[in-house]
Amino acid sequence: MRPLFLLGEAWTGLRRSASMAISIMIVTAVSLLFFGVGLLAQRQVETAKGYWYDKVEVSIFLCIKNSSEPSCGRQAATQEQIDRIGADLELMRPVVKEVTFESQDEAYQRFKEQFTNPAFQDTPKEAIPAAYRVKLADPKDYDTMYTAFSGAPGVSSVKDIRAILEPLFRVMDVLRNVAWALAGLMLVCTVLLTSTTIRQVAFSRRRETGIKRVVGASKAAIQLPFMLETVLAVLVGAGLAVLGLWAMVRYGVTQLAARFQDFRWIDMPDVWAVAPWTVLLGLVVGVVVSWVALVRHVRV
Repeated sequence: MRPLFLLGEAWTGLRRSASMAISIMIVTAVSLLFFGVGLLAQRQVETAKGYWYDKVEVSIFLCIKNSSEPSCGRQAATQEQIDRIGADLELMRPVVKEVTFESQDEAYQRFKEQFTNPAFQDTPKEAIPAAYRVKLADPKDYDTMYTAFSGAPGVSSVKDIRAILEPLFRVMDVLRNVAWALAGLMLVCTVLLTSTTIRQVAFSRRRETGIKRVVGASKAAIQLPFMLETVLAVLVGAGLAVLGLWAMVRYGVTQLAARFQDFRWIDMPDVWAVAPWTVLLGLVVGVVVSWVALVRHVRV
């Protein structure tokens, strides 16, 4: 078939079945929007994990006087114990990537900068422990650090900021899975609605199809206009879905990023990265569903 003739047939069909085209556009846009949200949620989780895990520090807090920790015996860590801990950390390279010692004066200064509430102003310096701030080559090696230094002489406790971040990541994983589940449900709805709509349109044009058969039109010549109508409607729906993702990131996530700058957020390049997959899925669904729906209803 000539391409221009095929496009003309498809355009005529879309005008005659505008309600069909609009319904396919809407349901496709919604389902692909959820699919895109799932992809963006996946990228958000990975972006946040990469950002924070790169900043994860293991803090080895040293004993202070009158500490209730069993390993301290209510005695402050001696200089010999502090030096021994530092030497042990050096021996753990390359597991240990970077070691920084924070004296009690430095720790107290950090405490005052982070806790400006008047309720904390009377906290004495002696209550804030010195610490070793340790960056690991692989944050997953925290258990190794904990086993090596927890309960060691002069060590009060071993803390990992990842323990604070993991609940946040679990919530983000749940939201991502919910988005994927909704995307799957809407995709099923798209398949069913598209298939049913195409069959109805094919049935309403059975006389036209019969005439084409009589004059010797091939099976492809009969099916292609129907398929092209569906694909065009699906592509418009995919475009609307991408537009929705762009608006969500441009006017939603960007505002959050400006307000919460200590958290790594997805950006517009992430939208353009998931957009081709969103459109591709819509195209595949449109072609496959329309072809399967027409096999039985448009026979030559």
